[in-house]
Amino acid sequence: MGRSQSLPRGGDPRFGPDADDSASPILHVDMDAFYAAVEVRDRPELRGRPVVVGGVGPRGVVSSASYEARRYGVRSAMPTSQARARCPQAVYLPPNFAAYTAASRAVMQIFRDVTPLVEPLSLDEAFLDVTGARRLFGAPAAIARLIRERVADELRLTCSVGVGPSKFVAKLGSTRAKPDGLLVVPAGQVLDFLHPLPVDALWGVGERAAEALRRLGLATVGDLAEAPLGLLRRALGAASATHLHELAWGRDSRQVSPEHVDKSIGAEVTFDVDVADPLEIRRALLALSTKVGVRLRDSGQVGRTVSLKVRLADFRTVNRSRTLGVPTDTAREMFDTVWALYTALDPGERIRLVGVRVEGLASARETPRQLTLGAPERGWREAEAAADAAAARFGRSVIGPASLLGNRDARRNENPPHP
Repeated sequence: MGRSQSLPRGGDPRFGPDADDSASPILHVDMDAFYAAVEVRDRPELRGRPVVVGGVGPRGVVSSASYEARRYGVRSAMPTSQARARCPQAVYLPPNFAAYTAASRAVMQIFRDVTPLVEPLSLDEAFLDVTGARRLFGAPAAIARLIRERVADELRLTCSVGVGPSKFVAKLGSTRAKPDGLLVVPAGQVLDFLHPLPVDALWGVGERAAEALRRLGLATVGDLAEAPLGLLRRALGAASATHLHELAWGRDSRQVSPEHVDKSIGAEVTFDVDVADPLEIRRALLALSTKVGVRLRDSGQVGRTVSLKVRLADFRTVNRSRTLGVPTDTAREMFDTVWALYTALDPGERIRLVGVRVEGLASARETPRQLTLGAPERGWREAEAAADAAAARFGRSVIGPASLLGNRDARRNENPPHP
């Protein structure tokens, strides 16, 4: 795989890969168009073509777009219908989270081979503190090159890396280095790097806040840094004003925290058309429970509270939850719980979206398991673990959600009780 030149976009040599990194030990590594890149890697016939991953139905949303698709203005979080209008020749694919999770696990292991101080932000990005890795692997920029080379050689994927004195600056650096680049921001030149950037480069500045700042004549980070704090408070509120003012001066004291864990794990689906058929809703909840169970077991966690989310055709959203006596990571138990919640809810209207979420997470290894009186020692968890092993070998598609149900339940599923 060829490598692009590791220069900052814009070509400013002060922030090139050979800039002074002696006081910039924080790396932000961001995979390039991750979901789409994994699909192209696994399906070489897609190479060079625009590829869009996301919901493929009329209400779908883009999760990832290859850079070939981005040339047509396709972006993540864009409605798929809008993406199709802009780039009808693209290949549109539903997400394959099993493949992305496996690739993410391999990426994170490369990071942890360098330093134990890795803070994942999502499947495709993480902060690293390489202060203690210098003796073994060299300066931060050299470590960034090593990571990029390993990701390319071992996983056939590309990533962009920002190197800086803080998490905030490193993340901005990786954004400016995309795609497939490396950018170093020396500690002594942080303000030279930050202040020419547009205000919406700052964390927490969305479209509405950026527009409010521009109305005040504050177009760049430098403009915001020099603005009176009182003016910012009136426009943004006290908390946001203080936060953004600190960032505009390059002040970010947060440490890389490898102890970060998800507070919940969930999945949801928006139906292509509003549905009222109990069988279709039941199948959707079963598929979502299966997906959440896989993610829980992959992350080595169990959860105590199972939540159901239902969005009605008129966009009203209803949430219901139940706390279990014993934490679980089994799809069967989650499904039984959310189906009971759904039937008790009795919405009586057409449904636009359903979701399943598990909260109150804890380490599965450190959580004692209790058998229900009269329950067999080996049951649904072992069956689902066996399904995980089969999916890892043959693909998740061969293990359908219906495999969670016994024959009697499967037959009953053909004629489910009306909620």
